[in-house]
Amino acid sequence: MASFAAKLVAWQKQHGRHDLPWQGTRDPYAIWLAEVMLQQTQVATVIPYYLRFLARFPDAAALAAAPLDEVLQLWSGLGYYSRARNLHRAARVIAEEHRGRFPRRFEDIGALPGVGRSTAAAICVFAFGKRQAILDGNVSRVLARYRGVKGYGGHEKVAEALWRESQRLLPQRNIEAYTQGLMDLGATVCARSKPRCPVCPVHGGCIAYQRGWTGKVPAPRPHRKLPHRRTVMLVLVRAGEVLLEKRPPSGIWGGMWCLPEAARRSDIEACCLKRFGAHLLEVEELPKIAHGFTHFKLDIRPLRLRVSALVPEAAEPGVIWLPLEEARSAAIPAPVRRILATL
Repeated sequence: MASFAAKLVAWQKQHGRHDLPWQGTRDPYAIWLAEVMLQQTQVATVIPYYLRFLARFPDAAALAAAPLDEVLQLWSGLGYYSRARNLHRAARVIAEEHRGRFPRRFEDIGALPGVGRSTAAAICVFAFGKRQAILDGNVSRVLARYRGVKGYGGHEKVAEALWRESQRLLPQRNIEAYTQGLMDLGATVCARSKPRCPVCPVHGGCIAYQRGWTGKVPAPRPHRKLPHRRTVMLVLVRAGEVLLEKRPPSGIWGGMWCLPEAARRSDIEACCLKRFGAHLLEVEELPKIAHGFTHFKLDIRPLRLRVSALVPEAAEPGVIWLPLEEARSAAIPAPVRRILATL
C-alpha cells in the first residue's frame, strides 16, 4: 500500500496535471465549484465555464444573492442542470446556516445540496489538507483494475468494495498529491479504452494488468434499451421576437427558459390561441433534433410558427417574448439553442 501511494505521488509530481485553473488554491468555494462542474463532464469542456462562473460569482455570497435565472444562463450548455440548481441552493445554505463561510467539517460539506461523499472528500483534501478517500469515475476505474475488483461500479456491493480499497490505500502523508495523482492517472493513463499500461507507475502491482483483465475491468454499465420520447416544440415568431416559457423548478431543464411544447401537431393551433392569445398564420417544419438524457432519448420536432400579435391578457405567467439574439443568450437548454440557431 505504501509503495502504491509513493509511486503515485512521485508520478504526479513529474507527469501529473499542474496548470488547471482550480489548482493552486485553498479556497473551498473555488474547489467546490470545480468539483461539481467536473461531475460527468470533461476537463476541457469545464474550463471556460468555470472561469466565467467564478468571475461572475467569486464567492458563495455572490452566488447566493444571484437570481437562479442568471446562474442557469451561465451554466447553459454544460448540461446536467440540476448541478447548477443545487449549487445555488447550497450557496444559500452556506449564507443562511454557516454565516457565509464555507463549512470545514466533512459531514457539513456532505450535507450541502448536490454534494456527495466523494465530492465532499475532494474538497476536504484540496482545501483543508484532510485525509479523506475519494471515488469518482476515474478513481473507481484505477482502483478496480489495480485491486482486481470485478463488476460494474454502480452496483452496491462493487461500490462498497471499491470504497474499502480507496480507504485501505490512503497514505498518511502527501494526501493532496496522492489524490490528484489518482485523478490524473485515471484521466490520462488508465483510460476506459486503450489504457497506456506500460507507462503507468503502478502497473507492476496491478492485478488487471498482470492477468490480462484491463479490457474487462471495470465492467461496463449493463446495457438496457433507453425509452424514446417525442415532443413538438413550438417556435412562435412575431416581428423578430420569439416566445419562451419558463419550465417548472424541478424535472428536466427545471427553471430554464424553453420553447412551448405540444403533444401533437394537430394541437398547435388551439394551443397558440388558448394559451398565448395568438392566431396562427403560417407553419414551417425545422430540422428534427435527437437529444440524449441519462435515462431516455428525446426526439424533438420543432415547428416555426408565424403568429399574429399576442393578446396581453391571454399571456400566462412565466412567458416572455424576446428578440432572437436575446433569446439565444438566455438560460435555455442546448437543444433549444440549436433550434434558435436555425432561424
